[in-house]
Amino acid sequence: MNDKPTGTRTGLTRRRYLAASGAGILAAGIGIIRPAAAATTVRQGYQTNMWGMPTYYLMRSGLLEKHGLKVEEFGVPSGNLTMQQMVARQVDLGTYAGPSFCIGHDKGGLVAIAVIENVGKTGAVVVRKDLNITKPSDLKGKKIANQTGSSIGNIFVDQFGPKHGLNKGDYQEVRMNVNDMVAALAAKTVDAMVNIEPYNAIAEADGLGVSVGDLAESDPVPVFMAATPDFVKANPDAVVAYLKAWIEVTKDFKEKPKQVAETMFSFFKTKGYKMSQETFETALSRIEVNPGFPDHMDAYLKPHAEVLLKAKKISAIPDFKVALRPEFMKKAQAGS
Repeated sequence: MNDKPTGTRTGLTRRRYLAASGAGILAAGIGIIRPAAAATTVRQGYQTNMWGMPTYYLMRSGLLEKHGLKVEEFGVPSGNLTMQQMVARQVDLGTYAGPSFCIGHDKGGLVAIAVIENVGKTGAVVVRKDLNITKPSDLKGKKIANQTGSSIGNIFVDQFGPKHGLNKGDYQEVRMNVNDMVAALAAKTVDAMVNIEPYNAIAEADGLGVSVGDLAESDPVPVFMAATPDFVKANPDAVVAYLKAWIEVTKDFKEKPKQVAETMFSFFKTKGYKMSQETFETALSRIEVNPGFPDHMDAYLKPHAEVLLKAKKISAIPDFKVALRPEFMKKAQAGS
């Protein structure tokens, strides 16, 4: 399956998509709203894998309209692509993990306004079943599909692999989008993949691969909702309204899990994925959705930033007093 980046319109090439401004898809909000939020359109980036599905659900829940926000959606295979769009100021908001956030702050001054979910259990190293490999260290000399530059790609190379005696250079890295990896595993053009849900669950359910470890053992992988500094400066009230919608959507995850699952599952069905409801629910169970802004996120991000600095992927360790903006979530929580 080749789930190429798309906006609200289909049939766009990647280059045309990245240059496109998209089209608004949701109607104006209802209920009592603040005027500043009522006039705001959010250009929302999201990744078309399980990490992006809470955002996908938010956009279809009606809660953004309730809080006076319109939205234009931009779906891409992985969060590092959303980050690049934001650096280019083509998207206002988007989710990705710590390494991509540090790069985005360095390259484009992006700021974090919330932590949406923990997804460490959704990232795993899945090995072809026919190879009978049971531990990561046995992958030396093998071909491993990895979306280079993505957060899970960085976590695998910098943390998970070395922890298991698998250092860069011990294996052949095959650069590939996460949504293309299951087909490569089936074709035996790679021996293993560093991937996320629902692709890991699909590979396991189809008897193509087995997991030899998930990334949660190395990193809980909190997913940040980042914003461009331009958007935050121009629309502080809209940012608070947006986060109020996230707080409300958490209730759906807790009280209406079937509705949430069906909405998300419909996305993958429309993309032509061959996946049972049971397989999807297995994938979904590995996400912990709890929007907020935990303390000590600077302590979590600093080691990631140090690795990126050493690799010359960023120019300096972020000033986390500038990069992290918990005050918006605090206001949203106080007003909910």
